[in-house]
Amino acid sequence: MKTFIRNIYRLLTSYGFNAKHFLSAIKARRGNWIKKDYKELKRQKGDDNTFILEYSYPILIDKFDEGGTMKGAYFHQDLYVAKKIFSSQPQNHLDIGSRVDGFVAHVASYREIEIMDIRPIKSKVANITFRQANLMELPIELVGKYDSISSLHAIEHFGLGRYGDPIDYWGHVKALANISKILKEDGIFYFSVPIGLEQRIEFNGQRIFSVAYLQKILSEHFETLSFSYVNDEGDFFEEILLSETDARTSFNCFCGCGIFVLKKKRSAYI
Repeated sequence: MKTFIRNIYRLLTSYGFNAKHFLSAIKARRGNWIKKDYKELKRQKGDDNTFILEYSYPILIDKFDEGGTMKGAYFHQDLYVAKKIFSSQPQNHLDIGSRVDGFVAHVASYREIEIMDIRPIKSKVANITFRQANLMELPIELVGKYDSISSLHAIEHFGLGRYGDPIDYWGHVKALANISKILKEDGIFYFSVPIGLEQRIEFNGQRIFSVAYLQKILSEHFETLSFSYVNDEGDFFEEILLSETDARTSFNCFCGCGIFVLKKKRSAYI
């Protein structure tokens, strides 16, 4: 039953309908507090004409929410990796497909960062340089250019067509191989993707990877320096000792987030 409800929720969300917000709004409105607040504000306004008062934009859920949410994969990975880059101070850092209004903004607040995406970005912002490219194909001019690369919650999409990319079942493998080639000797790669006990493609949204599978494909090009993860509840577990059992079960996550700090292997040098 839980799986059925989850699938219905995802289907509605894919069409732009946020069922969670809708149900919260209905629940909040039952108290009729919105009309009471409006009437009180109207009473206080009286005959004053400083503002026009309209009942045109009622927000029903913010009153009962927390002041902010410091949980979830994006919050933890963006903050964690941004701090790592601040500490390491690389010469040239490239980001591939991570959230621009999250991780990239964090890093751009204190240093220059180059970003790459298959989709165009027209905005121009200080400290951010954009390059449009399909990383499933090797950009020869970038080979060995960067001593630091990040790709957070992005490579799970490669080859599924969601963002206008060509369909490629092995798109994630090709991207990882190409990242190893544009990374300098001893370069560091910050990498995150969804993890789960059941490895699957949720077409055309994303791939969910088992940790054991990730270890296998990453070991061809990289040495793992540390592993962290965010579980299904949005809690962060930083730089844990990753056992064989944990890798096999992916911490019993349905859709968590695995965060790797990797170093390019000498055998992967160009």
